[in-house]
Amino acid sequence: MSNQGHVVYALLQRLDAARIHYTLARVRDDTIMLEVVVPGRHYEIEVFASGHVEVEIFRSDGHVGGAELLAEVFENYSDRPT
Repeated sequence: MSNQGHVVYALLQRLDAARIHYTLARVRDDTIMLEVVVPGRHYEIEVFASGHVEVEIFRSDGHVGGAELLAEVFENYSDRPT
């Protein structure tokens, strides 16, 4: 088993044992990403092919808006041609 497989498997076991919900994703060729969302925070945990782990944390300021905030998403993050 590769080092990556071992690191990912061990991390999944810890999350499962703690009953912390996560999703798996692949956004880069050399990583597996685990996304963990808990109240007020979003964690992106990337495990590299080498076994190296990086964690990025996104914190909420607590502001909750309505559907009007979707306009910002489409206006600022669409990949449409300019």
